[in-house]
Amino acid sequence: MSEEHSEDPILTIRNLSVSRSGEEVLESISIEIRRGEFVGLVGPNGSGKTTLLLAILGILRPMGGEVLVFGHVPACKHNLGMVGWVPQAATQLPNNIHITVRELIRLGTLNQDNFLWRLMTPDIRERIDRSLEMVGLTEMADADLSSLSGGQLQRAVIGRALASESEFILLDEPLVGVDRASRNSLLRLLDDLCHNHGKTILMVSHDLAAVTQTTHRIIYLEGGIQYDGPTEELPELSELANLRGIEHVHSVHAEWYKGGK
Repeated sequence: MSEEHSEDPILTIRNLSVSRSGEEVLESISIEIRRGEFVGLVGPNGSGKTTLLLAILGILRPMGGEVLVFGHVPACKHNLGMVGWVPQAATQLPNNIHITVRELIRLGTLNQDNFLWRLMTPDIRERIDRSLEMVGLTEMADADLSSLSGGQLQRAVIGRALASESEFILLDEPLVGVDRASRNSLLRLLDDLCHNHGKTILMVSHDLAAVTQTTHRIIYLEGGIQYDGPTEELPELSELANLRGIEHVHSVHAEWYKGGK
């Protein structure tokens, strides 16, 4: 897939090393992601994919090297609201919490400068309505989250990130726990956010076929970066599907891969 991307880097990582529980998980990792890219991050369990996302967010501090997001250190005030985070646990809400889709998305409009539940100003209402429309949940805005399917709930969580007007969206396994139809719908949404709304996306996924269907670029982690390049130049799907920790693909996924993006 050939794409035009801005020369302005969204993310710059130089010689990053990170440890967790006393064990080095990432060692001397260097990555640069430019504005408008849709990047898939794949690799076996324990290879450091989630650790890398947490370092980008500033939740984990590096042992060595540096991470710059929009040219600044992670989690600084300059980046407030510019990075959207959709973790694996985002859709696992306790059964005793009852809020609507609109209320969940409204949470995305809050930050450390307005941590109180603000009045619904015209600007806030517009941001919420726009986010609902972008994730295709306008008709379900007043539905309780407990009534949503897995795919719909994942869309709502992505909508929360969009309501913050994030330019850079990080997703950790957004396709887990959703059926095939919902997965395809989510992939179309992410593709639309990148191509038509100017978002930059970094997505962790074990679903290789989904990653090859939608992303511009793939980074494969296992004891370091084993591959970082255009999706269309990735080694044969049959080879990668047999790597430890990566799902074997269904026949319909293989058709996606052979048929192009």
